[in-house]
Amino acid sequence: MTGTLEARFRVRRGEFVLDAELVLAPGTVLAVVGRNGAGKSTALAALAGVTPLSAGRIVLDGRLLDDAAAGFVPPERRPVGLVLQQPALFPHLTVQDNVAFGLRTAGAPKAEAREQARTALDEHGLGDFVDRRPAQVSGGQAARIALVRALVRRPALLLLDEPLAAIDAELRPALRGTIRGVLDSFPGSAIVVTHDIADAEALADEVVVLDAGRVLQRGPLGVLRAEPTDPLVSRLLAGAVPNAGSGP
Repeated sequence: MTGTLEARFRVRRGEFVLDAELVLAPGTVLAVVGRNGAGKSTALAALAGVTPLSAGRIVLDGRLLDDAAAGFVPPERRPVGLVLQQPALFPHLTVQDNVAFGLRTAGAPKAEAREQARTALDEHGLGDFVDRRPAQVSGGQAARIALVRALVRRPALLLLDEPLAAIDAELRPALRGTIRGVLDSFPGSAIVVTHDIADAEALADEVVVLDAGRVLQRGPLGVLRAEPTDPLVSRLLAGAVPNAGSGP
């Protein structure tokens, strides 16, 4: 596992078209920012295999995951971890069994999956919650559990879709620090979708700005702020653009 991503693809959803290129070296954390409807979550859905491509291809560590003409690898067989804005933990399962679920879908025996889940939760400081149900943990704890569930399968690419959007404002700085620590030790590459520039600044090495399904600019946040190639980039990074737009 190295996390080398080469993705050049197009996704069409009704009138909306996302046409993007996302190339990542191992160890890179890329933040994708833009207004609502820019295509941020659509890009993650394509990489995760939730949304098939209309054109182009996605290659991860030399393995073809999706090609509009040549083949498609389903989500459960991709070395990709996905963390959604809402943790989406199963309410009837314990925390341990929620984390084990991804391993079970990948074919691991129940006992082995539960053991690996317990170990992963211990490693991330969540061992005290193994027997609790999702209703018995806080929003921040649920977000961390969802992150562990994605990591336990040892993905080469980690996708985080607005990981802090559902967290109370006063709790976000601490959770940012926790996620940053996880990303620093993660051996693959990662993409963080966010509309909050503070998240991008805290979590990512580079930023790509999307609008209306196309990439406006990519680079370190400081460079984009100092040398924006589009007025929208400047306004967005300054927080002056309303979080609204058309398309998915």
